[in-house]
Amino acid sequence: MSDRRLPQGWREAELGSVGACFRGRGGTRADEQADGLPCIRYGDLYTHHDCIVRSFCSAISPTRAFAYTALQSGDIVFAGSGETPEEIGRATAYCDSSKAYAGGDTIIFRPGPGLVSRFVGYAVNSVAANRYKSKMGQGSSVFHISSEHLSRLPLRFPSLPEEQHCVADVLQTVDAAIEHTSALIAKTQQIKAGLMHDLFTRGVTPDGQLRPAREEAPKLYKESPLGWIPKEWDVRQLRSCLLDNPTNGIYKPAHLIGRGTLLIGQAAFTAERSIDFSLSRRAVVSDEELRRYEVAADNVLVSRVFATVEGVGLPTLVPALPEPAVYESNMMRLRVDRNAIRPRLLFEWLRNPLARQRIEAGVNASNQASVNQGALNPLPVIWQPSEEQDRLVDIIEEHDEKYASERATLAKMQSVKRGLMHDLLTGRVRVPAAELKEVAI
Repeated sequence: MSDRRLPQGWREAELGSVGACFRGRGGTRADEQADGLPCIRYGDLYTHHDCIVRSFCSAISPTRAFAYTALQSGDIVFAGSGETPEEIGRATAYCDSSKAYAGGDTIIFRPGPGLVSRFVGYAVNSVAANRYKSKMGQGSSVFHISSEHLSRLPLRFPSLPEEQHCVADVLQTVDAAIEHTSALIAKTQQIKAGLMHDLFTRGVTPDGQLRPAREEAPKLYKESPLGWIPKEWDVRQLRSCLLDNPTNGIYKPAHLIGRGTLLIGQAAFTAERSIDFSLSRRAVVSDEELRRYEVAADNVLVSRVFATVEGVGLPTLVPALPEPAVYESNMMRLRVDRNAIRPRLLFEWLRNPLARQRIEAGVNASNQASVNQGALNPLPVIWQPSEEQDRLVDIIEEHDEKYASERATLAKMQSVKRGLMHDLLTGRVRVPAAELKEVAI
């Protein structure tokens, strides 16, 4: 981008011309010490740090600090490698003055005079900067970027440090709101875990309240293969809750095409165990195959094969489908008998630690972790009377609506941040400081 396209009072310069770029150095994970000196490892930049350092997740022994790069306040730490070109060079600004270090496979940019590190922390993570870094990434299975390439990264910035501060202030305000909402979501998830424990051990009385705990009212409980449960409850086998046996999905790798029947695979499952249909594939299937392998709303799909034992048997409750669909062979379909158990309750039960322990115990891990019909059919399932099942489902869905609302708010904030970063970091929208002071030319 040429200077004539820059806003008045803005500059564009290569990173290396307005500061120094150099490689970080560091030891190994053996240097970790819980109460040690804070450290930024390259992997932390993908899992923990954002544009500005707010906390640390790694620490090193003080006796090993000499092997690491000591950070100065204002340093920008880049990841020197990544799994994809798109993520290479993730960066964070260290703006504190206490002792901290950077590990190996990092690149440090030390800004010169006139640059505000908080501003730079956002600018080097902008869409334009990420596009440049992805082009500079080299490698095949792991991608690397050099300090020489980073030193040529074009940086646009206001000449006035005051305007840089104002841009960073606006973006940090949005970040604080995002962080607050993320904390609410994490708390909601924790509450959900405790809620599910209570619902599957105590249940809910007709007035909508949890039963007293067994310690408070032992006469309300009885022993079962799954521990103490309310007297009205029972423990049944999974097979008795289904309309038929769990069924493996369709195997159609040679027939995948752009058009055809929706083919749901594990790649379409989200972290929340819902289905992102845009990530599904398509396959040509016969009418007979469609009848045999069709999946419908309120079916439960469980992963039959996975890379790890922990990923086997994880359930997904099928929502209303946009069109007819079949499912892949790495999953099993459970067609739930609603007269025996509500599909939502079975889905939640299959995620419960008591069920997960038994599922994982039945996994065949000799080659690739897998589970079969014979292991799932006898799985114990907690059963409640129909009226109580409906009350439990209502409570779960009410909680999930709150969770979905919080996630929608977070997504909106993240969208706002992306828009603001584009507008503010290009000078397309100016902050008040640019209007209050004479613009530097």
